[in-house]
Amino acid sequence: MDINYNELSLEQLKEINKKSAAAIADFENRRKKDAIQKATEIAKAAGFASLEDMLAAQPAKQKAEPKYRHPENSELTWSGRGRKPGWIAEALEAGKSLEDFAI
Repeated sequence: MDINYNELSLEQLKEINKKSAAAIADFENRRKKDAIQKATEIAKAAGFASLEDMLAAQPAKQKAEPKYRHPENSELTWSGRGRKPGWIAEALEAGKSLEDFAI
């Protein structure tokens, strides 16, 4: 389908745009519905009553065990994951190594 958009009026272009947006929304909704249906089938095949039950049954993320501890305040710990806490960054800048704080 070849349409010469340069020959269309502003009103015609807006109508095409409106219909296209509605068609895109319908397409996306059908894809979401299909995906939910497939996920529900997988959940039921795995023994869950519903997709919601399966999602609710996800195990909680476990907190990583600390690998490093502040030498003066034992409540300050770091697992070695994520951004370095300020006390570690300051100590490293002062010439210490992570091994100095290893638990």
